[in-house]
Amino acid sequence: MSEKIIHLLDTRTVANAGAALVPAQPIPATGLLVDTRGRTVRDLRISVTDRCNFRCIYCMPKSVFDKDYPYLARSALLSFEEIERIARLFVAHGVNKLRITGGEPLLRKNVEQLIERLARLPVEITLTTNGVLLPQKARALRDAGLTRVTVSLDAMDDPTFRLMNDVDVPVGQVLDGIEAAHAAGLTPLKINMVVKRGTNDHAIVPMARHFRGSGHIVRFIEFMDVGSSNGWKMDEVLPSADVIARINAEMPLEPIDPNYPGEVAQRWRYSDGSGEIGVISSVTQAFCSSCTRARLSTEGKVYTCLFATEGHDLRSLLRDGRSDEDIGSAIGALWQARGDRYSEIRTAETAAARKIEMSYIGG
Repeated sequence: MSEKIIHLLDTRTVANAGAALVPAQPIPATGLLVDTRGRTVRDLRISVTDRCNFRCIYCMPKSVFDKDYPYLARSALLSFEEIERIARLFVAHGVNKLRITGGEPLLRKNVEQLIERLARLPVEITLTTNGVLLPQKARALRDAGLTRVTVSLDAMDDPTFRLMNDVDVPVGQVLDGIEAAHAAGLTPLKINMVVKRGTNDHAIVPMARHFRGSGHIVRFIEFMDVGSSNGWKMDEVLPSADVIARINAEMPLEPIDPNYPGEVAQRWRYSDGSGEIGVISSVTQAFCSSCTRARLSTEGKVYTCLFATEGHDLRSLLRDGRSDEDIGSAIGALWQARGDRYSEIRTAETAAARKIEMSYIGG
């Protein structure tokens, strides 16, 4: 068996299979579920596919995700009905924001039908995409009830962007997608740039300059040790403080308060009032203490940390015909037992440990 297939099987090992997740005593859904550190669950990220049309070097490098990579079979994927049911149970426990991710979520056939289902819930619904398919999808997504989108874009110059996405997609295709989302009313858009020192850090100021005054918000993300395939090295991390310093030298910035408790991005605005940016500093300024995110994988496993090594299988409960009370109690038990603080205790050893891939549970 190839190393890639062994790796895939390892990362899909179920930590607590099926019925073992259901506690003996039901856990009622009060909307106030907290973990061992007093963190509530407020944000559920839902991966709808493990496939992507990019091969970004920090996420799905070609050396691993090649033509022989064993992606999930369609039968393994949660159906839209199953996703809606799990989302509803998380909302009962306090989730107020759903983010659709992948892989590239717009590759999931009829994803707007899922959006329409989720829009019945009392939550904000957002989606993260590389933007290439937005010209064809943006209007339908908005009509289905999507609130806004986040678009990944790692440079404004074609040579660097093509290097980052590694499938020779030009910047113009993503900019077309951003314009389509804006025209459809999926605003304010957020633009995510993963910064890798020595590869695309020269593109920081041009990125900020391009979107300044546009109404869109660029967020600069430190290169993280997610998964085990991206060759992460600490010396390739550019601290967010350096990002702010570079931009501030040309376009003066001032800090502003978060929009809500637990917001992962630190917000800065241009002193002349021409917009704002954000930085996400998981490596140099850990925000574990305020993390309110859970993640649902494409095949129905719950992960309570982006850097998790194991998931917890809800799909088997769904397909075994268990009640909403049982599944809701399983969700409650998982969150109540949560003690994750990976970024606070990151070491060379933990960084090298085999973790779930970002393309499998979203960023």
